[in-house]
Amino acid sequence: MSKVEEFEELRPLLFSIAYRILGSVSEAEDAVQETWLRFDGSSTVPVSTKAFLSTTVTRLSIDVLRSARVRREEYVGPWFPEPLLSDPYEDPARSAELADSVSMAALLLLERLSPLERAVFLLREVFAFEFHDIAESVDRSEAACRQLLVRARRHMHDGRRRFAADRRERQELATRFFDALQNGDVGELRNLLSADVQLVGDGGGKAPNLARTVLGADNVARLLGTVFPTLVEIDVTCEPHEVNGQPGALYRDRDGRILQAISLDVLDGRIQTIRAVLNPDKLAHLGPVADAWALTRELHALRRRPS
Repeated sequence: MSKVEEFEELRPLLFSIAYRILGSVSEAEDAVQETWLRFDGSSTVPVSTKAFLSTTVTRLSIDVLRSARVRREEYVGPWFPEPLLSDPYEDPARSAELADSVSMAALLLLERLSPLERAVFLLREVFAFEFHDIAESVDRSEAACRQLLVRARRHMHDGRRRFAADRRERQELATRFFDALQNGDVGELRNLLSADVQLVGDGGGKAPNLARTVLGADNVARLLGTVFPTLVEIDVTCEPHEVNGQPGALYRDRDGRILQAISLDVLDGRIQTIRAVLNPDKLAHLGPVADAWALTRELHALRRRPS
C-alpha cells in the first residue's frame, strides 16, 4: 500500500481526533493536512502508521488548542464548536458513543479540560487507544497519562448529562419541533420543551443574535413561535440534519445560502437545550453563507408595511 493510500485510509480517524480536540472543522482539516505533509516528508518508515499519524495530529491539535484558548476568551458572546453534519470516522460497534462524544454538549464540557487532559480523555475514552500509544501521542509517561485521565473523567462526569434518548424518538421529537416552529404553534412548542429549557445563540458579534440566553419553556416557546414563522415570509427554509450527532437543522435563505445551524439536546422526552450557530465564520465550511443582517433588515421592512 502506498503512503497516499495508507494516509487516506486513516484520514477519517485523524479528522475525528482533531475535531474533538479543537471543536473547529477548518482547524481540524488544517491539522490533518499538516500531518500528511510531515508523513510524506519523513524518510523513515514508522512501525505503525496509525500510531505515527495519530501522534502527529494529536500533538498538532494540542498546540493549536493552546493558542485558540486565548482567542476564545476574547470571543463575543457564547462560543460553540463549528457544526458538524456527519462524522467521517464510523465504527458501527461504537456509533452511539462516538455520536455522544461529538455532541455540542460534550464538546462544551471538554472545554473545561486542559489541552493535555482533553487529548488523553478523547484518545482513551472515545477512540480506545492503549496507554502506551496515548503516552507517545502526548509526550508524557503512561503513569502521567493515567493521572490526566482520572482528572479529566472527574471534570467530565461532574457536569455531564447524557442525552441518551432513542434515536427514533429524538428524530420524531425534532420533526414535531421544527414543524411547530414553522407554524408558530406556541402550545405545541411548549409541550416539547423541558421546563428549564435553554435557548442559546452563537453569533460571535458577526450576525444578529440573542442579547442573552433565554430560559424556561414559556419564554422560549413564545420567542420561537413569534420569530420563526416570519422567516417563512422571506422564503427561509428548514432542512433537517443531524448536527454533531444530535437532531437539528440548517436554515437557508431563498438562494440556498446557509443562515444558521440549530442542534437540539433531548433528555427524558423533552428538548433540554437549543443551540443556534449564526456566526458566518463557523458556517462557511458547510457552503455559501447568507447575509443575516440583510435578512433581518428585510424582516423589519416587511413588518413596517401597512396591512
